[in-house]
Amino acid sequence: MSLVQLSLATGFLLILLGLYGALTNRDIIRMIVSFTIADTGVNVVLVAVGYLPGREAPILDTIPVAEAASRITDPVPQALVLTAIVIGLGVTALMLAYAYRLFRARGSLDISEFTELKW
Repeated sequence: MSLVQLSLATGFLLILLGLYGALTNRDIIRMIVSFTIADTGVNVVLVAVGYLPGREAPILDTIPVAEAASRITDPVPQALVLTAIVIGLGVTALMLAYAYRLFRARGSLDISEFTELKW
């Protein structure tokens, strides 16, 4: 099994574990942690998809410009993952702040107790 296949398998496993945890837990904090695990799995998959074996980092000081297109790795997936990490951190902070407000207002984080908006 190559490094790319192992990374893809690990990423998809993290996604599945996160989704399973989000769907089976009743506690809001555990659901938030599960969503964060799934988000990490998506980031690992994106990095694994962007990896090209035998390529180097896109630093043009060490690689001649004429050979750059065939020897460097595309930096766009890595930049996308960095952006996704920052967005994921913001979303996690927002979910935690919302959970804190729910706990202060109701005294519980069990999602089955919040039934006002159910039909």
